[in-house]
Amino acid sequence: MLIIHVVKPGESVYSIAQRYGVSPEKIIADNELSEPGRLVVGQTLVILEGQRRHTVLPGQSPYGIARQYGITVNELIAANPELGRTGVIYPGQVLIIPSRTAKRGTIEVNGYAFPNINMDVLRKTLPNLTYLSIFSYEVNPDGTLRTINDTPLIQAARAANVAPLMVITNLEAGGGFSSEVAKAILTNNDVQERLIANVLETLRTKNYYGLDIDFEYIYPENREDYNNFIRKVTSRLHDQGYTVTIALAPKISAEQEGILYEAHDYPVLGALVDHVILMTYEWGYTYSPPMAVAPVDEIRRVLNYAVSAIPRQKILMGIPNYGYDWTLPYARGSRATTVSNTGAVDLARTRRAAIEYDVESQSPFFNYYDTNGKQHEVWFEDARSIQAKLNLVDEYNLGGVSYWTIGRYFPQNWLVLNALYDVRKVIS
Repeated sequence: MLIIHVVKPGESVYSIAQRYGVSPEKIIADNELSEPGRLVVGQTLVILEGQRRHTVLPGQSPYGIARQYGITVNELIAANPELGRTGVIYPGQVLIIPSRTAKRGTIEVNGYAFPNINMDVLRKTLPNLTYLSIFSYEVNPDGTLRTINDTPLIQAARAANVAPLMVITNLEAGGGFSSEVAKAILTNNDVQERLIANVLETLRTKNYYGLDIDFEYIYPENREDYNNFIRKVTSRLHDQGYTVTIALAPKISAEQEGILYEAHDYPVLGALVDHVILMTYEWGYTYSPPMAVAPVDEIRRVLNYAVSAIPRQKILMGIPNYGYDWTLPYARGSRATTVSNTGAVDLARTRRAAIEYDVESQSPFFNYYDTNGKQHEVWFEDARSIQAKLNLVDEYNLGGVSYWTIGRYFPQNWLVLNALYDVRKVIS
């Protein structure tokens, strides 16, 4: 049973627990509350009731009991077949109250992780994943790879029946995504052959399940070069039994302009690879004005185009696992600070701020003043915004979701995910 409760003024864990008929200890443990005695107004709590039992009181009817728990009489009868035979209940009879939330099906879940992830966080997260994408092998212009310490993550993933994916990027050493590095690879067949050979050797020796390609800021004139490169990669890797996943910019049309978008050819690339990860986040980003990182209304625009160009079951919709803290008034070029989702709630508590919720973007936010008297605006994710995003998976019949990144543990995300879906495992 999934209930998302939004804390109101004067409420406590104990009053909330009493309202839903669960123990305070369960709410505290499920949500991993750091300060259960100091809830924040507007904070979300995930209430998992599970299967409950009701002892019939004098004068109660099946209809009244069903209404009390927010279920139908038919659902009550389905959980208690003897009611269907007699239709009679009596005081002292114990009835099973079924969950109101039936799972919607099975999806695939990818999580990105850096090699320096806290291994306890990784182990707690792995049961919720299908794939672990380890970020990243940076590609040199000559087709060689800058290696990473990925062995502990691969071993932990496989021990948890999670498929490890090797990630290659056109990141420069210590820098950002490089259009020139991509060009050097995509316009030289010898370099591509060297790169593919190095990738295959790494996949084999490290015991990877497949490859995740994240090439960004490709020059528009290299669009067809990129298509041809992916044709070559998928052919060679599929022959060896490996899967190929590709990360794509969040486009809203085939004609969308901009160096981030133009070389990402949705129909061609979507047909070639096994999975497409849509990077549906970073509307609000380090240098942007304050706004939601992944507004549902904007994600919907991307999905409307994506499902017209890519097979739906191949699509893994990106979900951010972080937020930003902006100093006001916003000035062009100023930097926001990254915050974790649990850290945002802690910050609101410290600054005595109430958390609000923007209905259009389906995202929580709050304002506060720092010790220097400067106002701040914080946007992040909570159980409501996660559920709103996961609802899109069902609405668009997508293959699943992909989290950037799993480095900061966010318990409410996994509570909501597992209440709505089962997670597919592709290795055992």
